[in-house]
Amino acid sequence: MKENSEASRRGFIKKLATTAAAVTAGSSLLAADKHSFHYLKQKYNQYGPNDQVNIALIGAGGMGTQDAIVALQVPGVKLVAVCDLYDGRLNEAKTRWGADIYTTKIYKEILNRKDIDAVIIATPDHWHQQISVDAMHAGKHVYCEKPMVHSVAEGPAVIKAQKETGKIFQVGSQGVSSLGNEKAHELLKSGAIGELNYAEGFWARRAPVEVWQYPIPEDASAQTVDWETYVSNTQKRPFDSKRFFRWRNYTDYGTGMAGDLFVHLFSSLHFITGSMGPNKIYASGGLRYWNDGREVPDVLLGTFDYGKTVAHPAFNLSLRCNFVDGTSGTTYLKLVGSEGSMDVTWDSVTLKRNKVIASDDPFYIEKMRKAGQSDSGRKHILPPEEITFNAEKGYLGGPYDHMNNFITAIRTNGKVAEDAIFGYRAAAPALLCNDSYYKNTPMFWDPEKMKMAK
Repeated sequence: MKENSEASRRGFIKKLATTAAAVTAGSSLLAADKHSFHYLKQKYNQYGPNDQVNIALIGAGGMGTQDAIVALQVPGVKLVAVCDLYDGRLNEAKTRWGADIYTTKIYKEILNRKDIDAVIIATPDHWHQQISVDAMHAGKHVYCEKPMVHSVAEGPAVIKAQKETGKIFQVGSQGVSSLGNEKAHELLKSGAIGELNYAEGFWARRAPVEVWQYPIPEDASAQTVDWETYVSNTQKRPFDSKRFFRWRNYTDYGTGMAGDLFVHLFSSLHFITGSMGPNKIYASGGLRYWNDGREVPDVLLGTFDYGKTVAHPAFNLSLRCNFVDGTSGTTYLKLVGSEGSMDVTWDSVTLKRNKVIASDDPFYIEKMRKAGQSDSGRKHILPPEEITFNAEKGYLGGPYDHMNNFITAIRTNGKVAEDAIFGYRAAAPALLCNDSYYKNTPMFWDPEKMKMAK
């Protein structure tokens, strides 16, 4: 593996050298490379009259509605039914998509319909496992929002159902299929940043909707919401509109910052590096600002140790999130290597490579002498070379690519980017991050065998 890595690194450096003329001419490094993103442009397969895919939406909140909108942008996809536990969302579905849309509060009515090929599951997290398993056994393909499951213990059942039924199952961490992730994977493999040492991600939020202070409809009540079904697989409580409409704030239904945000980074990181996941997870944080009854922290710090494997060297990951400061922006994913770093988003990659100057350079030695400094014999780091790869104009984005990947797999009986095993390996460290926070102890995980380790 080391020899292949070195060969890739030399190849990448040679490619840099061939574009040096463009740099000296005032262009950005690799700007002359016409294939920067062109060869990553998605080529979408044509569909025939018999390739129509009928879908249903289960969970018509903000994320589910957006997923359905994206799915309908894929040619040959038709939405035929919507399920939700709140009357208002069912009414909105008919207004948005037509009065002929079938609506129900009972998800098994959706699964019993013969005219539905696939379902989008965008319910609160505590229903992901059961509906996914039921849907696959009912013969439906499944696009399930992240995280795939609500707890680590639930993952094996989803994997088992996918294997038993052979149905297409895609987890909705939309960035996995993006051009940005694809380019970062290619660059890392080519040796662009040398050997991976460290990775990080960061979020800062403050706006009410961003921190899960979702609006609560005026008509929210036990009459308009099927509350009994909502809590039927968790602790029974009297109707509480906040627990229904702001479910991410409560551990019975959501998975907090780790399940909502960290899991995106695990998905992208694992795709880019080929990793199965970390071995050790540790988290700290607290509820510092949003004292609104929520049960999850609004500041969360996670550290993750990745061991050496055939796919990658040992490295560390740091993830941070706060819902107190909305001015600091977001770092989607930064990978730091021995020779440079990459900042990765869904539609761009910025590569920075460290430059060094040898101590036997005559010009450098003379400058050191005039400055009264002796040569220490060490090489010195210069400002990095910077290369930015941007998606082509008109790029439809990671969410579209991820949904199109799902629909294409249904039509061709092909493979998806994020099946149940991949999705579980991305969800597990996020969920264990929560466990570490609440138990105040490190969590140990075997990412290959997908089980707790000692």
